[in-house]
Amino acid sequence: MRRTKPLLYALTRAGGAACLALALAVPVQAAEIALLTTGAYKPVAAALVPAFERRTGHHVTIRNETAGAVAQAIRDGGRADLVVLTPGGFDALIRDGRLAGAPPVPLARVGIGVAIRDGAPIPDITTLAGFREALLRARAVAMVDPASGGSSGIYLAQLFERLGIADRMRDKLVLVRGGLAAARLVSGEADIALQQTSELLAVAGAHLVGPIPAEIQSFTVYAGMVPAGASEPEAASLLLRDLAGPGSTEVLGQKGMASPSP
Repeated sequence: MRRTKPLLYALTRAGGAACLALALAVPVQAAEIALLTTGAYKPVAAALVPAFERRTGHHVTIRNETAGAVAQAIRDGGRADLVVLTPGGFDALIRDGRLAGAPPVPLARVGIGVAIRDGAPIPDITTLAGFREALLRARAVAMVDPASGGSSGIYLAQLFERLGIADRMRDKLVLVRGGLAAARLVSGEADIALQQTSELLAVAGAHLVGPIPAEIQSFTVYAGMVPAGASEPEAASLLLRDLAGPGSTEVLGQKGMASPSP
């Protein structure tokens, strides 16, 4: 019996240490974080969230819409613990009293690209003239419907007017109300897709030709904000810190985006 007590004591201490380590590693109560994001940023969030969940024990539900639809959801009373939107979108919501909280944190920057179906002839879009010609030669061009509030769709509609080709493009446009324009390449509905690069890269069977010419390029910045009144503000703030941290740089590049500062 003399030997049993020290052994039992040692085992008890070891078990207690293990329980303490487990308690420190896992949150007392795992949070359910609702992330509402624009579609362009979703591939980055989806790539970064699993490591965050493993490390913290929290769970993240990602909902994505066009920038306009994200803003409208908030105007309609939608709630989220973390919102990813353009700075302009945040400014309007804050000005209208629909959002409050700490200032948005810049997360990413992305431009508009051109994609074709895998194996299709690659158009020369390195010059403005070549890009314009590729659009006019295309049987059908897929892009986000400007009426849905997508940033790239709104810009492209204005660009076609500036280039003097709006009338010639009208009948060949395949408009996507949210979602991935490049999916219409795979389905055969279009032979060119225009959208933010991160969304073009998200479609298997689509080939990214490259960005639209520099002189007409439009970059969109995305930022994250934890709204006042969020159900899980502390957990959402941890997630925002991860998304904005140095560990996101490699993933941004892989998904066709860049750090928010040029």
